[in-house]
Amino acid sequence: MEYVYGALLLNAAGKPIDEKGLTQVLTAAGVSPDGARVKALLASLDGVNLADVLAKAETFAAPAVAAAPEKKDEKGAKKEEEKKEEKGVSEEEAAEGLSALFG
Repeated sequence: MEYVYGALLLNAAGKPIDEKGLTQVLTAAGVSPDGARVKALLASLDGVNLADVLAKAETFAAPAVAAAPEKKDEKGAKKEEEKKEEKGVSEEEAAEGLSALFG
């Protein structure tokens, strides 16, 4: 993962993503770079425009969900909603289902 982060850092800095630059970034981060992994990452990024990929990834990001407003009674005090307990499967019912697996 450090190798990908290093490539993204070089991209963000506007530097070319090459073996020398990636090795320097990894070394500066305290990672002992493996030459084979560096070359494999560079080969997989060959011909890829990271700016376009990142721009497309931002369009797929989930929008932030706004918090629901708190409910208040007539006097303006906060109402506490009753929590409904979900009816779950008992341990016995779960064990019955497992017995069918073992004959």
